[in-house]
Amino acid sequence: MTRAILLAGDSTVATCPAFEAPMSGWGAQLGAYAGRPVRNFAKGGATTASHRAEGLWAALLREAVPGDVVVIQFGHNDQKEPELPYQDNLRAFVEEARGAGARPVLCTPVQRRRFEGRRLVPTHGGYPDQVRALAAVEDVPLIDLTAATTELYERLGPEGSKALFTHFPPGLHPLYPDGVADDTHFCFRGADEVAAIVAERLKEIA
Repeated sequence: MTRAILLAGDSTVATCPAFEAPMSGWGAQLGAYAGRPVRNFAKGGATTASHRAEGLWAALLREAVPGDVVVIQFGHNDQKEPELPYQDNLRAFVEEARGAGARPVLCTPVQRRRFEGRRLVPTHGGYPDQVRALAAVEDVPLIDLTAATTELYERLGPEGSKALFTHFPPGLHPLYPDGVADDTHFCFRGADEVAAIVAERLKEIA
């Protein structure tokens, strides 16, 4: 029986609504690379607290069966609410996924596109290190998307990396008539690139 991949996260993972196309989280593209079913419970604006409070985490656990992989990536919105017990919430996700017989995998948050010269400026503070530390202590597989996306954006450079994100000048795209310059949310190409990274790492660890 083919085991599924279940995703918990925020908008950088989520399937975006049609009216935001071509904006896309990487989770929406993962199925093309993973070779097994993907169920995406990520939601725009989600934190480690709201994902539980809104019932998304409970819904994920209800679908999880032994042998499934649960991939968890938060941080973009948790850092806006520093009072949230981010690492403790992630630890609870890990414990509950294991309790359902699934295998948790932690991801550090994908980078935002912020350049100084040709180097990317980190914007997530200590959150990636909290994920890395938790993965080490709890012996959880880690996909370091902070590092991977830093390498990807810097390789493409300040101009080339725009093609990964939802960037359009005014008048070019009918859904964004006034233009858009979003350096957080991927377009289809960016989501595709990151999904390929995640899928390759999952083949190694899960």
